[in-house]
Amino acid sequence: MLVIRLSRVGKRGERRFRIVVQEKRSRRDGEAIEFLGWYEKGIEKGKKEANKERYSYWLSVGAEPSTTVAKIFS
Repeated sequence: MLVIRLSRVGKRGERRFRIVVQEKRSRRDGEAIEFLGWYEKGIEKGKKEANKERYSYWLSVGAEPSTTVAKIFS
């Protein structure tokens, strides 16, 4: 089963994340199938850059977004 979730990157204390497609059983920061964009929490209500076309493709294939990722894309 595939999920679309956040993977943490950056220095300690920073809240930066990559939006990735992964196997559900893999680790949070483990190997990703595809990188969809990034999200930075706390700055200007969360700065983000994401590929919405690929996001909708993965949803059509059956990938499930996490609650946070669903809020980011809505």
